[in-house]
Amino acid sequence: MAGLLSRLRAPAMRRMPTARAMTMLSTTVRTTCSKAALARQSTRAASMAAAMRARCLSTSRDMHHPAAEEVEAKPQWMDKILVANRGEIACRVIKTARRLGVKTVAVYSDADANAMHVKMADEAYHIGPARSTQSYLKYEKIIEVAKASGAKGIHPGYGFLSENANFADECEKNGIVFIGPPSSAIVSMGSKSESKEIMEKHDVPLVKGYHGDDQSRDGLLAQAKEIGFPVMLKAVMGGGGKGMRVVQTEEDFDDMLSMCMGEARESFSDTRMLVEKYVQRPRHVEVQVFADTYGNAVYLFERDCSLQRRHQKVIEEAPAPGLTPELRRELGEAAVRAALAVNYVGAGTVEFILDTATNQFYFMEMNTRLQVEHPVTEMVTGKDLVEWQLMIASGYPLPVSQDELEINGHSFEARIYAEDPADDFLPTGGPLKFLSPPEESSVVRVETGVEQGDEVSSFYDPMIAKLVVWGPDRQRALAKLLSELKNYNIAGVTTNIKFLQACAAHPEFAAGNVTTDFIPDFHDELLPAATTTNTSDTTLAIVTCNVLANAVKTAAAASEAPKDDPTSPWNATDFFRPNYDAQETLTLAVGGEKQAINVKHLHNGTMQLTMPSGASFRCKLHDDCIEVDGVRHKPTVAIVDRTVHVFDETTHHQVDIVPPAHELLASAADEDVLVCPMPGTIISIDTEIGQSVKKNDVLVVMEGMKLQKIIRAPRDGVVKAIKVGAGASVNKSQVLIEMEPVEQE
Repeated sequence: MAGLLSRLRAPAMRRMPTARAMTMLSTTVRTTCSKAALARQSTRAASMAAAMRARCLSTSRDMHHPAAEEVEAKPQWMDKILVANRGEIACRVIKTARRLGVKTVAVYSDADANAMHVKMADEAYHIGPARSTQSYLKYEKIIEVAKASGAKGIHPGYGFLSENANFADECEKNGIVFIGPPSSAIVSMGSKSESKEIMEKHDVPLVKGYHGDDQSRDGLLAQAKEIGFPVMLKAVMGGGGKGMRVVQTEEDFDDMLSMCMGEARESFSDTRMLVEKYVQRPRHVEVQVFADTYGNAVYLFERDCSLQRRHQKVIEEAPAPGLTPELRRELGEAAVRAALAVNYVGAGTVEFILDTATNQFYFMEMNTRLQVEHPVTEMVTGKDLVEWQLMIASGYPLPVSQDELEINGHSFEARIYAEDPADDFLPTGGPLKFLSPPEESSVVRVETGVEQGDEVSSFYDPMIAKLVVWGPDRQRALAKLLSELKNYNIAGVTTNIKFLQACAAHPEFAAGNVTTDFIPDFHDELLPAATTTNTSDTTLAIVTCNVLANAVKTAAAASEAPKDDPTSPWNATDFFRPNYDAQETLTLAVGGEKQAINVKHLHNGTMQLTMPSGASFRCKLHDDCIEVDGVRHKPTVAIVDRTVHVFDETTHHQVDIVPPAHELLASAADEDVLVCPMPGTIISIDTEIGQSVKKNDVLVVMEGMKLQKIIRAPRDGVVKAIKVGAGASVNKSQVLIEMEPVEQE
C-alpha cells in the first residue's frame, strides 16, 4: 500500500514496552498491496463476486450481498480504533494497528490496570471492576469510551463481546464501525439451531441432532434417547467449549445437563441446549473464511484443531495433515457457501467434524470472529488477518482472489496455560514470578499479554501465551515446536508446558494420527503417574551454587556498611577466613527427600561440594555459566520463594531449599478439611453445618477461569464448619468446609 500506508505510518510510533512484547508482525506476515492494487480492487470487485457465486453457489439460492449490486463502495480508512478486549488478543490487534499507523484505544478493568495491552495502546480507559460482567461485557461503557476518544471503529477480538449482535447493532447506531460481521450474521450463526437450519438449506452436511424449542429436561432426554447415546449437549449460544458435555449414558444425563446449563448461564446468559449424535473418534477441522461487502469471499485453507481437552483446543496446526487436494477444496467451498448464506462480512471460521472412518465432514458451527488460532493461518499464507479485518471494515474489497492464495509450509500453535494437567487441567493462576519465553523471529511468534510479575487472574481465561512456529514442512515445523517449548520457562504457577511437550513428541501425533480422543487414548503416556524427577548430583551442584550466590547478594544488599568502601570487611562476599576454609551445610529437598550438601569455600569464589552420595565437585559461578569440574553449564535457573527451578534441555527440575529448624512451621494434611482446588467464586454451598454426608455427595459448586467445578465429599462424615458462602471469592488452597467422622453408636 505505497500511498495509503505512507499516510498511515506518518504518526510517530511509541516505543514498545519490551522488545519481546512487540516484535513487529511484519517479520512474520504481511499483506502486499500497492497503491495501484488498491485502486484495482474496487473496480474488479463485481467480477470477483460473480466468479465466486458461480463457483460456490451453483447449487444454492441467491445468497450474495445486496451491497454488491446496490451500493457504491466508498472506502474510508479508520485512523483510530478501540480494542474491546484484553490479554494477548488485544496486544495482537494493537501490533498490526501500530504497524499501519492506526492509533489504538484500550479499555481495562481493575484487575488489568497494569496489563500489557494498557501499556501498548495510545490511550487507555478504565471501565469497571474485575468481573467481566461489570467491565468487558458492559458494551454501553465501551461505546461511551469509543465516542469520547474519537475512535472510528471497535475491534472486539475474540470472546467477550465479539459475537454479541446487540453490541454490533449499538455500534452502528452510534456511528462506530464494528470490525466484524453484520449483526444478522452473528444472530444466525450464533444460534446453533438456526445455523444448522440455514446450512441444511445450502447443502452443507449436518450431523443428526435436535435443535428444537422443547427445552424441558424430559424433552431433551427423550431426544437424546431417540438419537442414541453417546450424545453431545451444547449450549445453543455457546462457543469456546463452554456449555458443552459428552453424555455417554442416560445415567449421566442429569449431571451433564446441569453443568452445561450452569456454564451457559454464566457465559452466555442463555441456557437453551441442543442435542447431537456424538461422532466418535472424529477430527476437528476448521476453515478460515473472509468476505467483503462486494459479495467476494475466499477461504484461507484449513486448520486441524483435534488435540483438545474439555473441548478446548491445545495444539492447532495448518494445514490439516493428510487431506487430499479434493477434500481440501470441498471443505473450503462448503465454508464459503456457509459464509455467503448469511451475507457474511469479515473474518470467520467454519468448524467441521471430520469422520476419520469415511472422510465425510459435517458442519459443527461458525465462529463469527477472529479465532484464537488464527496465527497458524497467517504463517502458512503470509497474510495479516487483522490487517484484512481493518481493510474490509474500512470498505475495501478483499485484496486477493481465491486463485491467488496458496499454502506455504506448515505451522503449529501451542497454547500455554496456567493449569495443572495432572489435576484434570484445573486452572492454577497466581503471579508469574519467573517468565522466560523463547526468542521471537520470522518463524517463531509468542502471542501473549503478560510479562514477568503479572498475575494470571481467576477472573479470566488462564492462557499465558500462544507459541506459534513455522517450518518448510510438517516434520520440521514439529521439530521447531518441540525445540521452542524447551525454551519456554515459567515458574510461580503450574503450567501445561511439559504436557504440550509430551503431546508434540508422541509418535502418533508426529504421524498426524490425531482425533479429538487423542488425550484420552494416550492419557497414561501423556500424563504418567507422578514420579520423582531424577535429579543428578550435577544438577544439585548447580542448585547449590545458585542458592549460595543468591544468599551472598541478599546479604550484601542488606549490609549497612558503606557500599562505596570496598575495603570494609562487612562488604566482603568471598567467604575469606584467615586461618581456615569456611564451611557450611546446605539442605535441599528433592521430591520431599532431604539432601545435605557440605560446602567448603575455597579461594577466588571456588567451592568444593560433597554430595550425600559421596561424589565431590569443584564448582565456580561465572557471569554466564556455572562451572562444575571444568565443564561449563548454561541452564536457566530461577529461585522463586524457597524453590530453585532449573530448566535444562529435557527437564524442569524443582529443588526445595529446606529452611533452618528455627524457621520450620508445623503443618499436616487433614483429610477432614476441604480446600479450594483453584481460584474463583463460590456459586453455591449445597450442605449445612451438622449435616451427615456420604462420600461423593455434592458439597460446593464453584466457578473460576470460565470453568465450573463440583466439589464432593471425600468420605462419609458430618459437616463441622462452613468457612465460605455463596458469591465469595476464594483462592487456591483456601479452606471451604471442615468435616468430622460420623459418631459410632
